[in-house]
Amino acid sequence: MTDTATKPPPPFEVYRARDAGNFEEAGMMHGDGKISDTVGEASMALVNEGMLEGSKLRVLYRRPGGFSLSYAWFKSGFPLPLHSHSTPCLYYVVAGSLRIGTQELGPGDGFYLDANTPYIYTPGPDGVEVLEFRDTDRFDIKIRSRNVKWWHKALDKLKISKLSWPGQTKPPSGLDIP
Repeated sequence: MTDTATKPPPPFEVYRARDAGNFEEAGMMHGDGKISDTVGEASMALVNEGMLEGSKLRVLYRRPGGFSLSYAWFKSGFPLPLHSHSTPCLYYVVAGSLRIGTQELGPGDGFYLDANTPYIYTPGPDGVEVLEFRDTDRFDIKIRSRNVKWWHKALDKLKISKLSWPGQTKPPSGLDIP
């Protein structure tokens, strides 16, 4: 009798957007590193102000012990903090735009990051949809924005940005990923 837990995954698989799972519920990403109480309180202020209403994260594909593909839609002005992950990641812009450093990226553009490379990007005026390709199905997130002033500034910007979010009911691509 074969134990299904040790059975290798099939060499060919199909995934469908309609079957995408909730990113948070999937438990793929875990927090790593300690943040100060002050930064913790400041970041929670963003959550309490409704920050999470400006994002949608879904797991499109997850191969146990291996590859994963995630979808993210961030509405305009979403305050993504400086952070890093424990694994390399390749990002592909599906629709909308984002600014990373001095670069403005649009549909078909993308960027690659080695593991533990701090980064931050800002969604454009119509928001941004990205695909995130990783070589693992479990990774961490380290928040690198330790400056409390950044968090307070982000809170002020969020209060303004979220006023336009009710009008952003569909992502720029029109994709309907549940």
